[in-house]
Amino acid sequence: MRRTIVIILLIIIASGTNAPAQKRKAERAYAAFEAGEYYDAIDEFKDTYSRTKGADKAVRTELVYMIAECYRLINDPRNAETWYKLAVKSSTARPDAQYWLAQSLKKNGKYQQAVDELKKYKQIAPSDARADQEIRACELALEWQRNPEAYKVEEMRDLNSRDADFSPAYGRDDFGVIYFTSSREDASGNKTHGATGQGFTDIFESRLDKKSKWSTPVPVDVINSEFEDGTPVFSGNFRELYFTRCEAGKREKKGCVIMYSKMTGESWSEPKNTGILPDSVVAAHPAISSDGLTMYFASDISGGSGGKDIWKSTRASEGDAWSVPRNLGPDINTPGNELFPFLRSDGNLYFSSDGLIGMGGLDIFKAVPQPDESWVVTNMKSPINSSADDFGIAFENENEKGIFTSTRKGRGNDELYAFEFPPLRFNVTGLVKDEKTGTPINGSTVLLIASDGNNLQAETGAGGDFRFALRSDVDYIFLAQKDGYLNGKEKETTKGQERSRDFMVTILLTAIDKPIELPNIFYDFNKWDLRPESMVSLDKLVETLNDNPKVTIELMSHTDSRDTEEYNYDLSQKRAQSVVQYLIEKGIEPERLSAKGYGESSPKVVDASIAAQASFLRNGATLSETYINSLSSEEQKEIAHQINRRTEFRVLRIDYISPKK
Repeated sequence: MRRTIVIILLIIIASGTNAPAQKRKAERAYAAFEAGEYYDAIDEFKDTYSRTKGADKAVRTELVYMIAECYRLINDPRNAETWYKLAVKSSTARPDAQYWLAQSLKKNGKYQQAVDELKKYKQIAPSDARADQEIRACELALEWQRNPEAYKVEEMRDLNSRDADFSPAYGRDDFGVIYFTSSREDASGNKTHGATGQGFTDIFESRLDKKSKWSTPVPVDVINSEFEDGTPVFSGNFRELYFTRCEAGKREKKGCVIMYSKMTGESWSEPKNTGILPDSVVAAHPAISSDGLTMYFASDISGGSGGKDIWKSTRASEGDAWSVPRNLGPDINTPGNELFPFLRSDGNLYFSSDGLIGMGGLDIFKAVPQPDESWVVTNMKSPINSSADDFGIAFENENEKGIFTSTRKGRGNDELYAFEFPPLRFNVTGLVKDEKTGTPINGSTVLLIASDGNNLQAETGAGGDFRFALRSDVDYIFLAQKDGYLNGKEKETTKGQERSRDFMVTILLTAIDKPIELPNIFYDFNKWDLRPESMVSLDKLVETLNDNPKVTIELMSHTDSRDTEEYNYDLSQKRAQSVVQYLIEKGIEPERLSAKGYGESSPKVVDASIAAQASFLRNGATLSETYINSLSSEEQKEIAHQINRRTEFRVLRIDYISPKK
């Protein structure tokens, strides 16, 4: 950077009579930039740029790049995009200009354009792994926009101003008091921040009135100073307040410290420095555990991963000194910036990062601690996160609601947003139909049997429909009953469901006025032992009998017409008995079962479903030996014989009472 400054200054000196003035402009521009006063540096760089029209192209390109950098660093991605686009047009542009153009496009929500620029960057900087990560981030951002999480997000218009408003904290256990950071006109500091162009921030307070409206925010007495004060957080009992104070001077960088104050009576004590780090470095954005013995904060002290990292310090009891800070490690910290930690009572840590895969600038992440002291980190996705900066989140204790900060409106200002994960709502709409005809069955009774014991009952309407409201994390059985039908059922569960949902179920009831065929009951030729593939159908019959405990049935086995009648009767009787034996082994009472072999005496009558599968068979035809022999091919005859070889059951009684009861 310093070599670039010298080159630019030499070019300016050689360019004409106004060289001394231009040199001073350039010196002031770079001095402001080096001091982190990017907002002030913009005008200086622009003025220098406008006065170097005759200068070397590389010099002008460098000035354009510096203007773009200033806009990026004051979080103005729209202007940054404009100036980076101008910078990359030059053959002398830095490779970083291409990368930061892509990042500006991403932050402006132009994900596909960002991918295109990242691919160009890969060509000029193939070894930079950031490009592939950011391409993946853009792809995921588009996916998360298409399939957002169920959070409801709403701007807090009562609290937001034309200036920056960010980093909220609840100041009371009923969540009726909010403290937050703001640079609005009422702030006590009368200086303008060279990095942002806004006034110094103070901590403000607002209260919720009886009409659920937030009062006009006012500065918090005693806490605020002439310097930057902000990012408040409270101890678990709301009697201690921790916050960040940053001193700022013209053209110099100073550190930030974490301050604390105690509630004495109804007012706060004079703030004191926690002493967690020396004053000359950055210690900011405190987060406090509910017992007040663990503090997380952001800092760029040595030993970190790159930019600002999240660090942790502990103490044995209130009033003790804080321990030497420990970096949270690579699960959380990256070469980018990790900021604004927030700790919930369950130990989960929330923070913002621009180094992890995210949707824009800063994204909010959730980190769940593991027994081995590692962390599982997940992006909170849309709509909590956006293409802009999202940070400074605060929850209402265990409730999945609270407030966070975002620049998503595109005005460059931080603003407060309320969020809530609405209660999960589940409903089921069902239909009860005749299994054979598909017609709705009205007047049937549907029992809702819930694993939490909340059982209900409904009756189907004219369209065979029913409806229930369901609860979260419950297994359900829907059992339908109707005279003249076997009971039918369907199952659903709301366990593991993370979104509200309307379920649809259809319960098919089987009429008992005719024999009911058991599909896929197979035997080897000339044998009566059940083949393994028959078990699925028979297990379903076991379930049906358990759902209909008052029913007794006759198992009916049929053969085709080949071989003698006597042999076929004997074979079919043995096959029916093998089915009965299987059901008894599965726990069905023997008194509910009887076996009868019909041999070839009851050939199948072709119905619509059979005719649909075998078009050469006439609907209504009886598959007698004579009819089968009239078919045109051996293949057709074999299909007809196979249809005759079947196992059925019919209901004998519906008033059986088990002697075991």
